Amino acid sequence: MESLGKTHQKELDDDLSPKPITLSKYSNRVELKTLLERSDRGAGLVGKRLVIGGWVKSCRAVKKDSPPPPVVGDPSPSSGGDQSHTTANIRCTEIIQSKMNIFRRFFDVLSGGGGKTYPIFDKTELAGQKAPPPPEYVFYFLISDGSSVSSLQVVVDSALSTVPATQLMALGTCIVAEGVLRLPLAASTKHVIELEAEKLLHVGVVDPEKYPLSKKQLPLHMLRDYSHFRPRTTTVGSVTRVHSALTLASHTFLQYHGFLYVQVPVITTTRFGEMFRVTTLLGKTDNKEEKKPVKEKDGFSIDTVKAAIKEKTRLIDHLKRSDSNREAVVAAVHDLKKTSDLASQLEMKQNSKSGTTLVKSEKLDFSKDFFGRDTYLTASGRFHLESYASALGKVYTFGPRFVADKIDNARHLAEMWNVETEMAFSELDDAMDCADEYFKFLCKYILENRQEDMKFISKRVDKTITTRLEATASSSLLRFSYTEAINLLQKATARKFETKPEWGVALTTEHLSYLTDEIYKGPVIIHSYPKVAKPFYVRLNDDKKTVAAFDLVVPKVGVVITGSQNEERFEVLNARIGEFGFTREKFEWYLDLRRHGTVKHSGISLSMEHMLLFATGLPDIKDAIPFPRSWGNANN
Repeated sequence: MESLGKTHQKELDDDLSPKPITLSKYSNRVELKTLLERSDRGAGLVGKRLVIGGWVKSCRAVKKDSPPPPVVGDPSPSSGGDQSHTTANIRCTEIIQSKMNIFRRFFDVLSGGGGKTYPIFDKTELAGQKAPPPPEYVFYFLISDGSSVSSLQVVVDSALSTVPATQLMALGTCIVAEGVLRLPLAASTKHVIELEAEKLLHVGVVDPEKYPLSKKQLPLHMLRDYSHFRPRTTTVGSVTRVHSALTLASHTFLQYHGFLYVQVPVITTTRFGEMFRVTTLLGKTDNKEEKKPVKEKDGFSIDTVKAAIKEKTRLIDHLKRSDSNREAVVAAVHDLKKTSDLASQLEMKQNSKSGTTLVKSEKLDFSKDFFGRDTYLTASGRFHLESYASALGKVYTFGPRFVADKIDNARHLAEMWNVETEMAFSELDDAMDCADEYFKFLCKYILENRQEDMKFISKRVDKTITTRLEATASSSLLRFSYTEAINLLQKATARKFETKPEWGVALTTEHLSYLTDEIYKGPVIIHSYPKVAKPFYVRLNDDKKTVAAFDLVVPKVGVVITGSQNEERFEVLNARIGEFGFTREKFEWYLDLRRHGTVKHSGISLSMEHMLLFATGLPDIKDAIPFPRSWGNANN
């Protein structure tokens, strides 16, 4: 492990040392990280001509021949929206011209919509003469391209742009500029270098009225409604880069230790627990006649109601992005729900008249389904990994896992991405050793390889995160049994738990939090759980009451890694399947691995989103995955 760490530290030192400027591969631009994450912060590149591209984080404009503006530092993001407000010395008339559509909409509302509106005159009509030429400005942009937490200041003469100033300066505008790197003219600036643009090669404008990040700083929970835009925020951008580093670190660690990467299926025929069914049978009808719209007695058709839903959704969208009070948003949401209920009633009537009915799954003939049998989205890849571990020794996979539990909290998702391993000739202690070393490697890796992002996250999300990761990476994880954990919880007489800690009950989030946050104040490994608390395939211990399973639990988050030694004895596994009431037919292939050449084996499963919560200090798992899927939520 030490040699592996030294290798990556050397690569890191090489990356940070000053070097000639290089183009981004597959593009003619230069990524900002190659300028701003050098040890000299780009000072050695002054005078170089290059092309950069990115999105406007903030902007300031001054008239030509005026002194340079005050410091335009990197945005000071909040926990969410982290967009600085655009400021400029532009005349009021220019601003009014850019906002005319807002006034028109306002007057439309006052006049009842669609009626007579107040006329809006152009400035030339008001003055009755030709407008004077627009003043000339110098724009100071902060541009981010997502490659680094830092932004580059780009200086643009207004004469270079064919786009109106108010559009050019809007937050989120995409700019591709060619120019020369120089030292900042303002002595007090925080930037080491800036780009003096000579050409604007591309300008991708935004509509400030509809672009959600242009209105105000949005907290993380509101950004989830705009998951397609939220990576443009500084916080989500940094979290995403840390996420990427954890993924690379996982492949690095496992490949270094001789694991082979294997793809396992997302669709499986093996079911246990709450799983999503995969079928093409639902919603089919034998009625070939064209459906006719069904109208209510008031004359509303389903199409009319659906159009109203879209309009009300846009209204809620606007209220969330504006400074509207919470009561207005709640009222609009309530109104939308009533309209959605009406749409559901109309659809049910339409379906009943067209012959379409909802069918319970037990009444479906899955032999006529796409796969010819019951299929589900997998909850674990370790089942299929066992077959390859039984031939290749050590294998791993990384992919999405699905759980259909109707739970909506800060630690649960319906879709999560897991790194899973399986090792032949391996027992419980070996799996715990693997989890221990892997977990600490991840902590060390992101500290060494994502330094700038971790500094930002430490400043904006969790001030203790760096210290916590450093302590974890350099310490030994304490291991104790489930029985010992129960004894500790029972001794906490001053603490009242919602679920009384008694032997045989599953450890709850409250129990785990008490052990890691208050007793040990750090990650721990809990092993040897009661057999009723773990899946049927985990190896039964000699006491016949516990099984060879463990959880790696961390403060504030809970379980990050689960692991177990799985049952290699045919008779025992066969009996356990019966105890759980499963149909043996679907597990015949799994039993075959015990019938022919069985071997002791163990493995682990790391939840990448939970690991990211621990690595960044984020409070909610829905912000640790690009497009969260949870009970009642799948936006796009």
